[in-house]
Amino acid sequence: MMRALAVLCAAGWLGWGGAGCSSDPNRGYAFGASRSQASRTVAVPVFENQTFYHGLEAQLTDAIIKEIQRRTPWVVTPASAAQTTLSGTITNASLRTLSISAKTGIVEEQAVELTLDFTWRDASGNTLVARKNFKSLESFVPERGTNERIELGEHAAVQEMARAIVGEMRSMW
Repeated sequence: MMRALAVLCAAGWLGWGGAGCSSDPNRGYAFGASRSQASRTVAVPVFENQTFYHGLEAQLTDAIIKEIQRRTPWVVTPASAAQTTLSGTITNASLRTLSISAKTGIVEEQAVELTLDFTWRDASGNTLVARKNFKSLESFVPERGTNERIELGEHAAVQEMARAIVGEMRSMW
């Protein structure tokens, strides 16, 4: 039985849902909170957008909310009821050429690169996590034949950014 609990602890299965594991050799394995119980709710106001890519702020905010709901025990609430607030600003969105055809000189692969600053604060204003110039980069293939649209690259970059931000939030546990 203890071996099975040790395996579950090592795999991280018991860390989800409020129970965590300690491998202190003097105490054996202990079950307790693996993250702060003080923060159970988070508000995610629409991120600011300083770029010319219209609508990225709404897509990113929606993706972050869904990622928080999917990967964390926190509940997303309005700012008036939240114990913490995640806010941020998209500072840059750009296209980067990744490859060009040697035969035609046409772009074969491009990437959408997003850069943003974000801060996660508790109700008293203490910073829990803050990052500046946080980047994500996702590629798409606009080349003839596949003809992927830029929106596909934008969507992929937004999804990757949301995963990375929630990963940063979870890392502070």
